[in-house]
Amino acid sequence: MKIILMGPPGSGKGTQASHIAGIVGVDSVSSGDLFRDNLSKNTELGLLAKSFMEKGEYVPDDVTIDMVMNWIEEPKHSAGFVIDGFPRTLKQAKALDEKLLESGGVDRVVFFDVPEEDLVRRLSGRLICSSCQTPFHKMFSPPKEENCCDNCGDVLYQREDDRPDVVRNRLHVYTRETEPVVDYFEKVGNLRRIDASLAINKVRESLEEVVR
Repeated sequence: MKIILMGPPGSGKGTQASHIAGIVGVDSVSSGDLFRDNLSKNTELGLLAKSFMEKGEYVPDDVTIDMVMNWIEEPKHSAGFVIDGFPRTLKQAKALDEKLLESGGVDRVVFFDVPEEDLVRRLSGRLICSSCQTPFHKMFSPPKEENCCDNCGDVLYQREDDRPDVVRNRLHVYTRETEPVVDYFEKVGNLRRIDASLAINKVRESLEEVVR
């Protein structure tokens, strides 16, 4: 099974990736994992990606594609894979399909559908202790006393990139970037949408159903 998980930040696809990979008996990886691995090992692709990142530029599609393809082509992944966060662009999607043409292409693309307001609540709820850096969340793991760290008692703060207005902008950028990719896989016929606003176990059931 060759499975792609798509969805905006905060949709929960990362939480489900290893679970669904275990069910179908393959490995899972995220595009972020591959970037960090290549950067930490100072691979040729990692150094190339770093040269763009240090200039504040986007890493070109070709570099990202090569990182993913190298991972896919490892012998231990010959039985399939679950990839989270790739492809993000139409060029990446077409390159992936072309690479997998002889093995039947991608079996299933699952899009994690969550209303924007739910995503904003999830992503903008994070709080960090200003001293010990312990993370909290207004919805999922709130402190016992408002704005006060359970561990050291110091004040909690919200990072700039977790502010609701910044979160909304991130979501809009994601939608603008990936809409052509979603349309592409819908036309291919292998994309399925699931309601990822439900409880984790319900999302898991829906995911298992569309994959099986």
